[in-house]
Amino acid sequence: MPADLLATPDLLRSVFRRHAAGVAVITAHGDAGPVGFTATSLASVSAEPPMLSFGVGTGSSSWPAIAAADHVGVHILGEHQQELAATFARSGADRFAPPTAWREGPEGVPVLDGVLAWLVGRVVTRVPAGDHRIVIAEVVLGDPTGTGRPLLYHQGRFNRLRD
Repeated sequence: MPADLLATPDLLRSVFRRHAAGVAVITAHGDAGPVGFTATSLASVSAEPPMLSFGVGTGSSSWPAIAAADHVGVHILGEHQQELAATFARSGADRFAPPTAWREGPEGVPVLDGVLAWLVGRVVTRVPAGDHRIVIAEVVLGDPTGTGRPLLYHQGRFNRLRD
């Protein structure tokens, strides 16, 4: 088998650059204040009970707060929020400083303003998966009433949905 087909981190990244994904921001309240990060690994897990999952790197600055959090916020970003997605993806950024608009929501979870939809979930478990953890949360409440079209991530860039 050719060496460029063998499983490597580069192969995985190359394949998943071709997979268009919705963009979410995950938030939690940590000991030092709010934390959050951009995620494209969000998935619906179960309808009964309503559950979701996302991946988080154990080396990320958000991991200690996510590791200890009882509840997390999940925000579906709109195409008008490319800068917000970039801010929450950037290492070392002050993610909750202006111009980020947010408020303390249910269970103390930071809730971002202007998103297409948001959920608050109670963390059920954190499953080890290589250098990440898969967090599974049961949805407690949310708001699906934001307006606009979804933000997508494809080929290493944030994109808009085309008709």
